Amino acid sequence: MTPSALKRPLLFSLLAFSLATASAAPAPTDRQADRWDLTALYQNDAAFDADAKKLSAQLQQLGACKGQLGTRLKSCLDLYAEARKRVNTLTTYAAQYYDQDTGDSKGNQLNQRAALLGNDFSQATTFLQPEILALGSKRIDAMLAKDKGLQLYRFQLSNMLRSAPHTLDAAGEQLVAQFGLATGSAASVYRTLANAEIPWPTVKLSDGKEVRLDQAAYTKYRDDDNRADRKLVFDAFFGKWKEYERTFGETLYGQLKTDAAYAKVRRYADSQSAALDADNLPPAVYQTLIAQTNANLPTLHRYFKLRARMLGVKDLAYYDIYAPLLKSNRSFPLAEGKQMMLDSAAPLGPGYVKALTAAVDARWMDVYPRPRKVAGAYMNGDAYDVHPFVLLNYTDNYEAVSTLTHEWGHAMHSVLANKAQPSIYAPYSIFVAEIASTTNEALLLDARLKQAKDDDERLLYLGAALENLRGTFFRQAMFAEFEAAIHGKVDKGESLTGEEITAIYAGILKRYHGEAQGVMSIDPAYALEWAYVPHFYHGYYVFQYATSIAAAQDFAQRILDKEPGALAAYLKMLSSGGSAYPYELVKAAGVDLASPKPYQALVARMNGIMDQIEAIESRRGK
Repeated sequence: MTPSALKRPLLFSLLAFSLATASAAPAPTDRQADRWDLTALYQNDAAFDADAKKLSAQLQQLGACKGQLGTRLKSCLDLYAEARKRVNTLTTYAAQYYDQDTGDSKGNQLNQRAALLGNDFSQATTFLQPEILALGSKRIDAMLAKDKGLQLYRFQLSNMLRSAPHTLDAAGEQLVAQFGLATGSAASVYRTLANAEIPWPTVKLSDGKEVRLDQAAYTKYRDDDNRADRKLVFDAFFGKWKEYERTFGETLYGQLKTDAAYAKVRRYADSQSAALDADNLPPAVYQTLIAQTNANLPTLHRYFKLRARMLGVKDLAYYDIYAPLLKSNRSFPLAEGKQMMLDSAAPLGPGYVKALTAAVDARWMDVYPRPRKVAGAYMNGDAYDVHPFVLLNYTDNYEAVSTLTHEWGHAMHSVLANKAQPSIYAPYSIFVAEIASTTNEALLLDARLKQAKDDDERLLYLGAALENLRGTFFRQAMFAEFEAAIHGKVDKGESLTGEEITAIYAGILKRYHGEAQGVMSIDPAYALEWAYVPHFYHGYYVFQYATSIAAAQDFAQRILDKEPGALAAYLKMLSSGGSAYPYELVKAAGVDLASPKPYQALVARMNGIMDQIEAIESRRGK
């Protein structure tokens, strides 16, 4: 019964593309017009306080539903839906306020207050599921048949009844809810330390420029075309994370222990089973992804060998994976990036493009990097009655355009779902969410390839497409395998230190990058990369990037080919929000992610792109 907004926004974009651009141009002056307008949520603190009081009153009313669901089921579910919508909006405001400046104490206070409100909500509603389970499916079916107004909640009730084996009695659910405040600190400590308190190093690049190497600067300079600078950036950046290896080991271990404890309390075999069951995902999805990824590591190794040849490097290293494959002086200012995104969305229909055009020109996003602003990129669509919010750290390179397109794919998913669904079914699973974003990226790349004027430009975009597949499929699947390994140890009651986590990550990192086959050398210092990835504080999240890009390639191709019914089926999937189980939604739209087929098709596409690149290189006598 926990609403999605009681979690942190998860739709981060840490993908990196191999598009060769010169160092991104400095961001223009950070204007108010380029920041989100949070007054769309609350005009001032007084409005936030007033809504918080309304929530408290609703929670008291919900308390009166306890023991009354047999006679007041619809009215109590209506009240629950309204309270959930309100707590989502309160939490969204606090999250966005904090993330725009993680050093602002007011934002931290708002986040803490929102967490308290969320915990109040959880405690006030713990009786719902046990009471509904006590009513039983026969009585619920009879109530549904008698009350047509209750039909709205049919899927919600069915999902609750499905979870009977993992639901405690009312006292147990109340106890679990009370522990909610005590078990959510690991991710909060990580965010504060990683975004606001680490004293980032300053490095001097080969051109004499001094750079403060925070997370945004790392993503900007790790693809420098000077190899010595790339090594300098990697050494300094991950060297700083190494200094905090023990601390980040403790925070991640704390999160893993929390996940394991909740899985055990709810009678799951392990934390992976608990995570997948939340969306009723077949275990075969995760298992097939990992199996297919490992079976196709030779394709990844082929890419790295191609990369080494194109870079003219004999001893490819990990700091070479983001280096430009083709040099270009192109930069993509925000206005141009927006237009590229809008043009590429044309295959999704005029209605989609019209809605996207209006939204991207409104103040729904915070665009440019700033000191103390949270790193990365994400979309938060939990404010049902308002609109989605997009966070970017735009740096005028093609990666930034791709990220812009990715996050607005998420935002349009929320726009469509919020328009088509009531608030209880508007929130959707990440399993579907990442399809919406990566499909738009695939369309962007297709549009750029069609506009390429010569082999140089074609190589530019083919390289971007290739790196997109590496970064979103193979890299995220690698993360997923790492997650399964560390969760598995803690599920068995084993302890983990930062050094032990680094060793596990290093082993997987070397295998994926073909160190034993002589494909690439991995400096052990770079195995601290696990500490840099915030996704690991949201258990079993990242695998959905990999499954999604496999599905997205299929959806995008069918839409571009104008296959009859393909666009309608795709938009219907997005508009369905969370009104059905996500695996079933995707399967109904035409892709079965529990089968090898979509992963094999993605790998075939990756090999086809490499064939095209090698053909161009052959024509040039290389």
